Amino acid sequence: MKNIAIIYFSGSGHTALMAEAVKSGASSVAGVDVSLIPIEGKDIVEGRYTNNEVLTQLTAADAIIFGTPTYMAGPSAQFKAFADATGMIWFQRGWRNKIAGGFTHSGSPSGDKVVTLNYLSALAAQQAMIWVNFPEIPSFNFGKDDGLNRFGFYTGAAGATPMNPGAPAKVDAGDLLTAETYGRHLAEVTLRFNAAPAQA
Repeated sequence: MKNIAIIYFSGSGHTALMAEAVKSGASSVAGVDVSLIPIEGKDIVEGRYTNNEVLTQLTAADAIIFGTPTYMAGPSAQFKAFADATGMIWFQRGWRNKIAGGFTHSGSPSGDKVVTLNYLSALAAQQAMIWVNFPEIPSFNFGKDDGLNRFGFYTGAAGATPMNPGAPAKVDAGDLLTAETYGRHLAEVTLRFNAAPAQA
């Protein structure tokens, strides 16, 4: 059994719904166990992320999927605090050769989400991880507009919900399908990569 950890921050609940869809997709693949790990405000003290149990859990995983809303053209401050706390893991190469992926959500179709996805992939690169891109082109190109990858992002999965402060979190069905598809793909890649014989 291979372990996949989804570490994410969600401010208004939209990214949490994306995370749950990623988990649903990954969990549909036999041979993986998937954990959702929210980044919580109580774990950030004076701007520093302090939950060492989570960092230990992530280090034990075979794959890590990062999730954050896009705020002001980048990842949330809460996610960045978590990322900054992985410095010693970086130094020790603790996540080397783990599978990695990422997803984001914003309040507009673009919202400069590509900046956030590029940040997440660069974080994985610094950690010597193996980044997995989104595998599918927008489905409307084939005349079946189910909303899969409706914004055409390939570095990871992305969604958008028009801003409506105070309203319950709701994510477009196509974006949830995109997140689910990405989770399934990440799980399949994790199994494929970890099934390869070790090099002598």
